[in-house]
Amino acid sequence: MTGIPGRIAVTENLKAMPAQLTPPVELPAPVDDLAAAAVRTLGWSGVVLPEMTLLGRRVCLVAELRPDVHAERICLGQEPVTDRATVATWAWPELTGRVPEPAARIVGAIAVARHWRTGLANAVPFLRYADAAMVLPTSAVLTHDYLAKCLPRARAYGVAVVSAEPNAEVDLDLPGRGERAYPETDGLYRWISELAYDAILDSVTV
Repeated sequence: MTGIPGRIAVTENLKAMPAQLTPPVELPAPVDDLAAAAVRTLGWSGVVLPEMTLLGRRVCLVAELRPDVHAERICLGQEPVTDRATVATWAWPELTGRVPEPAARIVGAIAVARHWRTGLANAVPFLRYADAAMVLPTSAVLTHDYLAKCLPRARAYGVAVVSAEPNAEVDLDLPGRGERAYPETDGLYRWISELAYDAILDSVTV
């Protein structure tokens, strides 16, 4: 008995049933391949760099090399500077005209994720410096949660959404907002630009 009139304890006769296991959503191709396919679909120019962690977010940067600045930096022996603290000093007034010019322009950032919340969280911080997009599996796109919660947020922020089919083909589900101007003199942008410059030199022959 439970001690409550009219109620009988029956818990000892019940067996715990295992929760239904839902198979995890898998990406149909490697992250870098999906990011490259998304860039072609979005019509972005530039080099798709391998996925990296920036500002605590996992993204693939897309950047363009500036040949004239790159040539000048080679002549002056100005290699990429990836130390964030050092690059932060470049914004100081007394260093105006004495620091290297940015040799890479950040075109965009792509977050490849299994769920839209992760993708949006990774992509949004980069909207201050470039366009942003996320790549999601089709299974994550064809849900009420995505339609009711993700699309309004992505549209409000201006984040593009690309869906990846099981055969790794991609389609544009939501275009981004690409008419904004970005502050290339910002200290954090300069640091990201230097990281992109260094990654470009590592990934392509220039």
